[in-house]
Amino acid sequence: MARRRKGRPIDGVLLVDKPAGITSNGALQRAKRAFFAAKAGHTGSLDPLATGVLPLCFGEATKFSQFLLDANKEYVTTIVLGVTTNTGDADGEIIEERSAAAVDEQAVAALLPDFVGDVVQTPSMFSAIKHQGKPLYELARQGIEVERKQRTIHIFELELLAFRPGEKAELELRVKCSKGTYIRSLAEDIGHALGCGGHVAKLHRTGSGPFEIAACVSLEKVEALAEEKDFATLNGLLLPVDSGLQDLPQVELPEDSGYYLRQGQPVLVPNSPSEGVVRVALESGEFLGVGEVMDDGRLAPRRLVVTNAPKESPRL
Repeated sequence: MARRRKGRPIDGVLLVDKPAGITSNGALQRAKRAFFAAKAGHTGSLDPLATGVLPLCFGEATKFSQFLLDANKEYVTTIVLGVTTNTGDADGEIIEERSAAAVDEQAVAALLPDFVGDVVQTPSMFSAIKHQGKPLYELARQGIEVERKQRTIHIFELELLAFRPGEKAELELRVKCSKGTYIRSLAEDIGHALGCGGHVAKLHRTGSGPFEIAACVSLEKVEALAEEKDFATLNGLLLPVDSGLQDLPQVELPEDSGYYLRQGQPVLVPNSPSEGVVRVALESGEFLGVGEVMDDGRLAPRRLVVTNAPKESPRL
């Protein structure tokens, strides 16, 4: 017999402005307790040092968290030049110091275009990537270093927002990038290219897929509403299950086709895209889930929400 989950069966997406000093999982657990939710998951880790947009998925929304994991991200980061740490950020131990006094704003501005487009990065030993089942950061804390496979990421925009010269010069950047981009690796590479080293001092995620920081709420607000037992307002913070899928093309099905899709059967959809993953809804507007167009043009279900679907097949 399946174990019954404790908590409320709530569905939706909560946009949290993650504070510094806690992990993404720590933020998730606090929100999950506040909502007394039966099922929840986050959409990719932010380091404890980082703040900003962290979409949390509840209930049926967890089925689509991968699409937010794969989404483009946007950050504002402060990089300190002249100081290299073992983690690539301010939480690490200093391993080298050099003067950055010779670096000026013109040199930085001239360098940044080299980091726009496809960029090859080597993940940090303090990343969450797993090696033989263990996160790299666990190995790093044991003093173990392993070879990491380089990966190609894409930086769409890299804007210099501010530059503060000095022995420990600082630059503030806005970065719009693909999934899998390590901002601390970017900071280290920029510091290396400038000949003085560098690390991330601050990191604020301002966008994740279709979500922006202006739409986020603080954990303190969420917990205060729970403490006040204002569940109506608390539930009102949840966005629809499909809110992270707005960039996908949408296909609308009549009720009969929707029935068969829910049974796991591919259906023929006139005027649908010729290939790829699509968001699927009924003509009534009810969201069904995500499907994929097959080679023969039929639409196959991939991830569907649980609904009060009709138990009997429609009469055709």
